[in-house]
Amino acid sequence: MKCEKCQQDTFLPFRCQYCGGYFCSEHRLPENHDCPRMEVAKMPREETPPTTVQKQEPYEYTVTYAPTGTAKNKLWFSSKEITHLTLAALLVIGVGLSMAGFQNLGYLMLPAFIAVFAASFLVHEMAHKIVAQRKGYWAEFRLTVMGAILTLLSIISPFFKIISPGAVMVSGYVNTQNMGRISIAGPTTNITFSTIFLVAAFLVPQDPSITRVLVVCTALNAWISLFNLIPFGVFDGYKVFLWNKTVWALSFTVSVVLTAISYMLIYA
Repeated sequence: MKCEKCQQDTFLPFRCQYCGGYFCSEHRLPENHDCPRMEVAKMPREETPPTTVQKQEPYEYTVTYAPTGTAKNKLWFSSKEITHLTLAALLVIGVGLSMAGFQNLGYLMLPAFIAVFAASFLVHEMAHKIVAQRKGYWAEFRLTVMGAILTLLSIISPFFKIISPGAVMVSGYVNTQNMGRISIAGPTTNITFSTIFLVAAFLVPQDPSITRVLVVCTALNAWISLFNLIPFGVFDGYKVFLWNKTVWALSFTVSVVLTAISYMLIYA
């Protein structure tokens, strides 16, 4: 769908509750897209009830909103979110099992690899959620139809591998700074994981099977971080780039270096 302000293709558009138009993250606020109902948007809003249910048209999900302040500085999950996270974890584990056969890891190292593989995705998403909820926004993980299909196809395809069954959806009046901070949280976890596994690969006893798992986990997290930091479209990198180009450049460069080192070790 195209943003009605800048006509840019937007995979996850935001719907203005005042004029009903659909916009990209940059133009989601009424003042950023010259909302024709700006006078309504500026009017003092009445206190919201403790819990309201609203239909999210772009994603076709019914979600439960907690009032701002109740969720702030607390980590909470709805039953719907737990269901979506469980299904996403099963899909990711399936992709991990399909990839393990190409890495010559051995049966003893397989459980460790699968655990890290699933955690690399789930912790990335939970980092987005934690930062968003600490800032007082509604934030829950949701499967997306296309992402789940692509991830399912990745389980059975020997060449096509995409791990993107869903994403954390954030609702509220999110400015560029807060969106950037929420977005950088995910790649930061993968950069941290990648660095830890790389250091461990040189420090642990020289057992070839253990070293192989550590190097592959280094490459996995480096690639997840690098891929998500692409500064275009719906990727985290685009939101980080809009917020702080220095932070984006630093994190992207570190991801490139970690990816290059890990792949050289794999194919050495």
